[in-house]
Amino acid sequence: MTGAWLMGLLRRRGGRLLAVSVGVAVAVSLIASIGTFLTVSQQSMTARALRSVAVDWQVEVQPGADPAAVRATVARSDGVRAALPVTFARSTGLQATAEGTTQTTGAAVVLGLPDGYRTQFPGEIRQLSGAPNGVLVAQQTASNLHIRPGSHVVVGLGPSRSATVTVAGVVDLPQADSLFQKVGAPVGAQPSAPPDNVILLPARTFARVVSGQPAAPAQGTPGPATPVVPVTTQIHVARSAPLPSDPAGAYGAVLGAAHNLEAALAGTGVVGNNVGAALDAARSDAAYAQMLFLFLGLPGALLAAMLTAALVGAGAQRRRDEQALLRTRGLSPRAIGRLAATEAALVATGGAVLGLVAAAIASRWAFGQGSAPGADGSPGIVRLSPAWALIAVLFGAVVAGTTVLVPALRDLRQLTVSRARHAVGRARSPWWMRYGVDLCILALALVVFWVSSSDNYTLVLAPEGVPSISVSYWAFLGPTLLWLGGAMFLWRLATMGLAHGRGPLARFITPLTGRLAKPAAATMSRQRRPLTRSVVLLGLAISFAASTATFNATYQQQAEADAQLTNGADVAVTPAPGAPLSAKATAAIAATPGVTHVEPLQHRFAYVGADLQDLYGVRPNRIASVTALQDAYFQGGTARQLMATLAAKPDAVLVSDETVKDFQLHPGDLLNLRLENQRTHQLTTVPFHYAGIAKEFPTAPKDSFFVANADYVARKTGSGAVGTYLVDTSGTNQPAVAATLRQALGTSATVTDITQTRAVVGSSLTSVNLAGLTRLELAFAVILAAGSGGLVLAIGLAERRRTMAIISVLGARRRQLQGLVMAEAAVVAVGGLVGGALISWALSQMLVKVLTGVFDPPPSSIAIPTVYLTVTAATVLAALAAAAGFSARSSTRPAVEELRDA
Repeated sequence: MTGAWLMGLLRRRGGRLLAVSVGVAVAVSLIASIGTFLTVSQQSMTARALRSVAVDWQVEVQPGADPAAVRATVARSDGVRAALPVTFARSTGLQATAEGTTQTTGAAVVLGLPDGYRTQFPGEIRQLSGAPNGVLVAQQTASNLHIRPGSHVVVGLGPSRSATVTVAGVVDLPQADSLFQKVGAPVGAQPSAPPDNVILLPARTFARVVSGQPAAPAQGTPGPATPVVPVTTQIHVARSAPLPSDPAGAYGAVLGAAHNLEAALAGTGVVGNNVGAALDAARSDAAYAQMLFLFLGLPGALLAAMLTAALVGAGAQRRRDEQALLRTRGLSPRAIGRLAATEAALVATGGAVLGLVAAAIASRWAFGQGSAPGADGSPGIVRLSPAWALIAVLFGAVVAGTTVLVPALRDLRQLTVSRARHAVGRARSPWWMRYGVDLCILALALVVFWVSSSDNYTLVLAPEGVPSISVSYWAFLGPTLLWLGGAMFLWRLATMGLAHGRGPLARFITPLTGRLAKPAAATMSRQRRPLTRSVVLLGLAISFAASTATFNATYQQQAEADAQLTNGADVAVTPAPGAPLSAKATAAIAATPGVTHVEPLQHRFAYVGADLQDLYGVRPNRIASVTALQDAYFQGGTARQLMATLAAKPDAVLVSDETVKDFQLHPGDLLNLRLENQRTHQLTTVPFHYAGIAKEFPTAPKDSFFVANADYVARKTGSGAVGTYLVDTSGTNQPAVAATLRQALGTSATVTDITQTRAVVGSSLTSVNLAGLTRLELAFAVILAAGSGGLVLAIGLAERRRTMAIISVLGARRRQLQGLVMAEAAVVAVGGLVGGALISWALSQMLVKVLTGVFDPPPSSIAIPTVYLTVTAATVLAALAAAAGFSARSSTRPAVEELRDA
């Protein structure tokens, strides 16, 4: 019996079963592929966090402890690959003579590095010029002393002692914040900035300079036996212990290992957990990745389930008729239930197989190769996550059971044979329409959005030192309520329009139906439930596609803005410290093929009170021609207005928000900054007036800096020296232009391009293959939109072939029948596209605001993906036209055959 039933279903209802299975497959494929993205993204975040740390642990030896014993204990700890001692000493100041003038700095930090340090920790020091070995000075120190490789520097070690060393090279310390951290201190007690003046000495040179005695043996501590200044020893550690792929799990493992080491040290050492800090930030980004999955993936899966339910619901009356016929012929309700369960199992199995195959193909297409690293660290092939594949299959089974089996069982319990064969009575409006539930849900969505978008609201909370993180899933309530309330309100509007707007509806479809416009409008009004269902499904699909595309476009816009902020422009050329480029070299930059514009950017250091900050001198009228200045970067005016202020008032200055609070500044306040005069090489006071706040600025740090008029700075300091040349290539060929400039400028300048910067800037979430997620989401969105419009309409029209046959018997011509079909398609298209556009606009605004933490920097306005939205609308219209055309051709079948089959 069951086999015969299945064969009959496949033979007579095969197309319908395939359509329902495809709906389940879309849900399975979407969940499995996006779940794979989540797994791969977490692996990428963990790997990026580990790569971003030069020194995993800095173990500071406590006073009175034996550094050699501490080092031995650290080296024996599980997972430690290297443990090298580094010594720190304070200098009273550095002094150097260059070009007949003598420069003296304030307090400086002297480091002693053991042999092999740069081999074990290659990311800690970046060579700028000179030799990689010997005495090295930091870039800012070289700038302050006007020195270069070969210069002599006097290191002050107190009122009566100093030592002279010869500089071998100039370096940059990319991770100076962690290198000079106060080990063991909480975040709020850490230094606000790394030291301005740093000199790095080989371990033996450090011992000679600090104590005047030979260094200790190579296996011991390189610090001096009787130093004339206090010396602090740290053990810098590189670890190789395997860690979980999830950032939260890896953070917990690293935190536990650090605590274990501190217990073994028994108070002789304190661990500065740099890798733990990096993973701490990554686990917050992993939580945001989960947010992206829930915000962008789950609505699509639910929409696929709704699509499946609509496909099943379109044939609900036919199923009731079939059930009534089976019961009339003596089949028991239990046996009919088994047949319905078999049909649901067939749909679930077919949907699972199709969905997993589609998910595997979609994941390979969207994420490509190399997103999931192999065991040896080499690029691997993206494979479906087994756990997410199982979750997707279970979800597909639930969808199949809910849409196929549950309605059948409900009808068996509630309907008699007679009631199943005849629809008696007038359809009433849903209860939620009568009580205004949709309006209440929309109002509640606005309240939740207002609360969740307040300034003191945190979506993801990851307390430092606590392995667990807190995610406010309550924030999902606002967008969820908006989506649900918007769908219900669209149902209300469509129902009211079809029920009470027959006149306008008849005029709208007259070009398609001619003299049958009024009867056609009356027919649509009586059959408004299936039409309303099609309109709402299409509206939800359009809102899903548009809001997803808008969010992804805004994310990509801000990721590009982050790269622009860090690199400065498409290509940035930074001269070596103390060695400005010649006029010939500057001209060569502008003459390089592919370069459309070059803008000089001054970089100085200015004292405000005792605080040293970066100062950037710009040409206000031209800076925006090479880099993007968003209004969100500024406060107190738009980007254009504040640049105009700098141009009109040369002594105006833009200040960071932190400086405004620290110094209690108000617009127009006099701000005296001390800058070095290039003629006298002495600090000179330059008056400025506070004009606004700069939160972000190209190449500037994120904490404190100034932006001023370059001509005014040059006039007051006696020099227009350029810190960085910002090179615009019109957004194309950046790597090629950068390669040409490197070859032309050699070691006289450092050249970086934005493609390099994209890979290393921003949060670890930026490193995730969001482009692949975008392709995946948008492809599914188009499929769902086309299916919600075309497939549901086609099946709904197929279920009303008997009505079309009756109209044909009453004298309607073939062209008029085709016009009726096209009229329904037009109503669905207009209602769905307009309703979806309104829902997507509101949903996009809410998504971008609630997920502000994902964006760095926050957007001043959302990005509109015009091309994608146009393609989506065109695809939906094409699907509707195809469905209407297919149904129109079917309507030409002889009426006698249709009535006999019905």
